Amino acid sequence: MITVLAGGVGAARLLRALSLVVDPTELAAVVNVGDDLVLHGLTICPDLDTVTYTLAGMNDEARGWGLTDETWRVMDELAALGGEDWFRLGDRDLATHLYRTQRLGEGATKTEVTAEIAQRRGVRATVLPASDDPVATTLETLEGPMAFQEYFVRRRHEVTVTAITVTGLETARPSAAALHAIESATRLVVAPSNPLLSIDPILALPGVREAVAARGDAIAVSPIVGGAALKGPADRLMRDLGLEPSAAGVADHYGALVATWVIDEIDAGLAGRIGATGHEVRVTTTVMDDPGRARALAETVLA
Repeated sequence: MITVLAGGVGAARLLRALSLVVDPTELAAVVNVGDDLVLHGLTICPDLDTVTYTLAGMNDEARGWGLTDETWRVMDELAALGGEDWFRLGDRDLATHLYRTQRLGEGATKTEVTAEIAQRRGVRATVLPASDDPVATTLETLEGPMAFQEYFVRRRHEVTVTAITVTGLETARPSAAALHAIESATRLVVAPSNPLLSIDPILALPGVREAVAARGDAIAVSPIVGGAALKGPADRLMRDLGLEPSAAGVADHYGALVATWVIDEIDAGLAGRIGATGHEVRVTTTVMDDPGRARALAETVLA
């Protein structure tokens, strides 16, 4: 089993790329749940859904999230009534959240519900929430504390962040399935996801960082190319928090947790610096903008 620590679009695309070169049943994604939220009475899991929809071939590639052939009748009606519509949920997407909320209310775990949704969407890889327990990523900003989605969607990550915390860790635990997938994997991969908002909340769960460190063989794909994030605010966040927004800066952030780094050809000049800290470095294309590039990256990760 190849296990990928995952969150958001970059992880979803890497998982899709890996499925081009290995049987998808050999893939497991341990997915961030720190950006989950309850809205309109519904439990919404954006990272889980992005991974599931992408692996099902249903993700809207233009937007980067949500489903293809989406309609927006419910949101439009909600706005007409004066309801909160800043977090847009398409009509087809709503079915996922309605089903998840129903099943959780019946006593199912988030792991069980995720498996049901993935199976019914035709996903052959194993998609695992990092935890069945509620955890939440909160950002301290110059305008006060903000929940993840308020910062990311409502404010379009245009405010300065001074600190990031994950709440719920006093009682939350990684799911048994997620921890087993990390410990037993033949290859452990850290996806090119936002290190601060997507991967750190997984590592913060009790025992996860230790499980990754004990392996000593994790391979990571840099989410920063040429000093910028391909999507999302990773570069700006790193700068806000005093970290260097570069492939080398991400390598410094993870430190000894990662043994091997995959960086883009644009950043080949950083290979020596990253390697000097004891890491193996592989240089290839990391921009998965066509199937050929995606396959090349996947083959490099699995080499």
